[in-house]
Amino acid sequence: MPADGDGAAVGRIGRWMMVAAWLALLLLLTLFFSRYLEHRDNPNRDPAGSVTAGGVRQVVLLRNRAGHYVADGSINGSRVTFLLDTGATDVAVPLALAERLGLPRGLPTISRTANGNVRTWSTRLDEVRLGPIRLRDVRASILPGMKGNEVLLGMSFLKHLELVQRGRELILRQYRSGG
Repeated sequence: MPADGDGAAVGRIGRWMMVAAWLALLLLLTLFFSRYLEHRDNPNRDPAGSVTAGGVRQVVLLRNRAGHYVADGSINGSRVTFLLDTGATDVAVPLALAERLGLPRGLPTISRTANGNVRTWSTRLDEVRLGPIRLRDVRASILPGMKGNEVLLGMSFLKHLELVQRGRELILRQYRSGG
């Protein structure tokens, strides 16, 4: 028969195990919902693509719940998140991200945006990748007032591609080598 002290110790261990189990469950639920929300906002974390025998590079993107095409890609070898924006003349990079990427600030200019005229700097991106699609020497703008880390993938990149929208999908095709 266990002594009274042994029963109390077993009770404390049981309570600690119950607390640990609840914490583990909360952690798993947090991870699950975090991934769910990320996928809902960006269903193209690792966009699948293909290259045909004729050299046509293609990537298919899914629209997110807000109706936007968001996808991960890279600028100069660094991973970024793009928001496709056919209304943007250039690829638009937030200032903080441009500094992390080491992008040089070129000539200061004034750009027209949905929020009015803003001061920007011109720059060139050595390489922009989206799935198997790769372009070199892409014109871009650095925007000091742009919040967040999303890069607007504008027409200085998109004009080199064929875009076909069907339902929730956007197919991007690159017919000639971009670099």
